[in-house]
Amino acid sequence: MKIAQRMENLSPSVTMAITALGRELKAQGRDILSFSAGEPDFDTPDVIKNAAIKAIKDGHTKYTAVEGITETKQAIINKLKRDHGLEYSLEHIVISNGAKHSLFNLFQILLDKGDEVIIPAPYWVTYPEQVKFSDGVPVFIETDDSSKFKITATQLKEAITPKTKALVLNMPANPTGAVYSKKELEEIGKVLEGTDILVLSDEMYEKIIYDGGNFTAAAQISQDMFERTITINGLSKAVAMTGWRFGYIATPKIEIVKTMIKLQGQVTSNVNSVTQYAAIPALEGEADENIEAMRKEFEKRRDIAVKAFNSIKGVSCIAPKGAFYLFVNIKEVTNNSIKFCEQLLEEEGVAVVPGLAFGTEGYFRFSFATDLESIEKGIQRIKNFIEKK
Repeated sequence: MKIAQRMENLSPSVTMAITALGRELKAQGRDILSFSAGEPDFDTPDVIKNAAIKAIKDGHTKYTAVEGITETKQAIINKLKRDHGLEYSLEHIVISNGAKHSLFNLFQILLDKGDEVIIPAPYWVTYPEQVKFSDGVPVFIETDDSSKFKITATQLKEAITPKTKALVLNMPANPTGAVYSKKELEEIGKVLEGTDILVLSDEMYEKIIYDGGNFTAAAQISQDMFERTITINGLSKAVAMTGWRFGYIATPKIEIVKTMIKLQGQVTSNVNSVTQYAAIPALEGEADENIEAMRKEFEKRRDIAVKAFNSIKGVSCIAPKGAFYLFVNIKEVTNNSIKFCEQLLEEEGVAVVPGLAFGTEGYFRFSFATDLESIEKGIQRIKNFIEKK
């Protein structure tokens, strides 16, 4: 049997692989501390669980419209209006099985062979893989600590070609926690004026912002940016609903919405009905106290972890402005992040993700979405490992 050629272009997720290996070693009796998965260690808030239980008891267990039920779509509209002053209608929203599914749908319906998608690096591992699977070409703009892992308007202008179809923005970013200011987004928007380039703005971590900062959505920068932006979001990270699989897009471009519904209708149909009902209180702000409590705890962990890493000789780490990852610079220690992470897991029982998986060598990603005791213990093991080397 021969597997389809297109699968040769698709690489497995390194983060998933390392997480799975960590679990396997743990099952063998090894003392493993894993900082590889992007999953909050908090439980889903009770207000969401109770909404799910009510939905089941009320019999909301049937097929729904492919794009989602009206009540949930309206809750998304209310959220975008309340948080960012954005005006959308029901025909502007599509609910999918997590933001990853939303992105896959988008790349599939937007890209023809050879179309280019600009992706800032470091990047979430899934972006380039989905672009390549959709016959597109990922074009990377390199960033590092000195730019706080953010691209500039000048870099964007230089990367644009006649084949550029879209720019992917992820803010706060995975794996760096970078957050673009309103001014920086305005400068990016000016570069795009007069083009047909779409902005795919992945705002999954928007509620996890530190240092009293404010989050600016790409679509709220200007009318021009509103028209070209497809906002991708969900509830996995901020509301600890990873397993529920709820993502959505919002765009004023009706043709994109209709085509996305057509594709999803032939692949997965609707998101499970119970999740859609459970999402409503989260979108309407009924879990905001829970979200803020989680955000505060993440910020506390961030501060402790950043200080601990920066005390290790040969290691440096800038404090992320959002999300729950540190992108730790180990260039003075090694420039082979894969070998470093493999040996760290084998010798010290600590699982982190090599920077190369995110397109940037000389770093590793450390998720602080776990308890403080494990974080402190894990960083001490990393320090021991580096000192031995």
